[in-house]
Amino acid sequence: MAYKDFRDFLATLEKEGQLLTINDEVKPEPDIAAATKAMSKLGAETPAMLFDNIYGYNDAKVAMNVMGSWPNHALMMSLPKNTPLKDQFFEFARRYDQFPMPAQREETAPFHEVEITENINLFDILPLFRLNQGDGGFYIDKACVISRDLDDPEHFGKQNVGIYRMQVKGKDRLGIQPVPQHDIAIHLRQAEERGENLPVVIALGNEPAITTAAATPLHYDQSEYEMAGAIQGEPYRIVKARDSDLDIPWGAEVVLEGELLAGVREFEGPFGEFTGHYSGGRSMPVIKINRVYHRQNPIFEHLYIGMPWTETDYMIGINTSVPLYQQLKEAFPNEIQAVNAMYTHGLVAIISTKRRYGGFAKAVGMRALTTPHGLGYCKLVIVVDEDVDPFNLPQVMWALSTKMHPKHDAVIIPDLSVLALDPGSSPSGITHKMVLDATTPVAPETRGHYSQPLDSPLNVEKWEQRLRELLR
Repeated sequence: MAYKDFRDFLATLEKEGQLLTINDEVKPEPDIAAATKAMSKLGAETPAMLFDNIYGYNDAKVAMNVMGSWPNHALMMSLPKNTPLKDQFFEFARRYDQFPMPAQREETAPFHEVEITENINLFDILPLFRLNQGDGGFYIDKACVISRDLDDPEHFGKQNVGIYRMQVKGKDRLGIQPVPQHDIAIHLRQAEERGENLPVVIALGNEPAITTAAATPLHYDQSEYEMAGAIQGEPYRIVKARDSDLDIPWGAEVVLEGELLAGVREFEGPFGEFTGHYSGGRSMPVIKINRVYHRQNPIFEHLYIGMPWTETDYMIGINTSVPLYQQLKEAFPNEIQAVNAMYTHGLVAIISTKRRYGGFAKAVGMRALTTPHGLGYCKLVIVVDEDVDPFNLPQVMWALSTKMHPKHDAVIIPDLSVLALDPGSSPSGITHKMVLDATTPVAPETRGHYSQPLDSPLNVEKWEQRLRELLR
């Protein structure tokens, strides 16, 4: 099931008709970002794109929209590309339950083909371009950033693999935004309390399993490498860094080894974010790059990000929903049916649940706010009945329009935490949150007239499966 490396996945996409190679000459700006944004407007089944004729560069290749559709997401899990979204959710949940899958250590990796330790110049190594017109510079926004807990360095699970935006500040300097809710912020605080720099590794162009795991809101002590193994169904391969005790994704195209400089802050931003707004500029930490590896003729993978939906929404949709689903099931194992937190990285979450008694659904919504992801996201939680598919928005809107009573079913909790990138937070990082109960009232709640629900014709599910097979 596992893909050998990033190129292996691209080859699979091409075989399945899910990779469009553009041979015509394009300009880095605005062509690449414009083409990717245009592709995202063409529906939920669009292909990845590979640009191999870029003005101003020799032999540079840029891959975009790699996970930017549900067929590509299905292929990431080695499923048929026409696997329905809800089926992908439950298959991801099944594999999530296989965690942890031990990682497999290797001595060498393909990216060791080229090594640079002197006169490092990222502008020569990487084809860089702005994604949105108002960006404050060139950004790297789909790399896996690896760091380790300094208080418990032997704990494999406390080595974090995360995805953070990084602005190219100079030939060997990056600015990074370590969001307080994310693990790297904890590691940086530990280092700065010691007055030490924090070792980091940045891996670009990775197999989709580790990119998916890196974008999944795991518990602090859960290993993304062990989750990547669970996602792909066999151990994930890693290799040790040269300058630190960090592990690197084996199949990466480009690897940057460096360190977060203790106490150093520089202006970073603005940057067009997944909220569809520029996040503005802030004083942020700086990474000094000390060593670079890359494959011969590396493929640079990038992520267009902006007004949803774009690749980021497909990439972080199901793997945001499943941890919320599993964490809610820990509290309510017999009631929780499914969770859809695909909208704006889970700022909106839709939960399907059975009800024990009147008011129960509101308690489920409140519990979602206290999950690891809910603390920084989940600004609006919609709770629906067990027979409402949370991935079917017409059904959700039906539940809201017929089951939710504005007087009784809207719960507002003031001044909770949210990520600072939320443009509606005021002050930045603080917001009111809301739970909307769109479930059918049960005793002791007795309002409304819900005693005669419409029955579906017999054998609908059987026909649904049969028609799906006929349409393949």
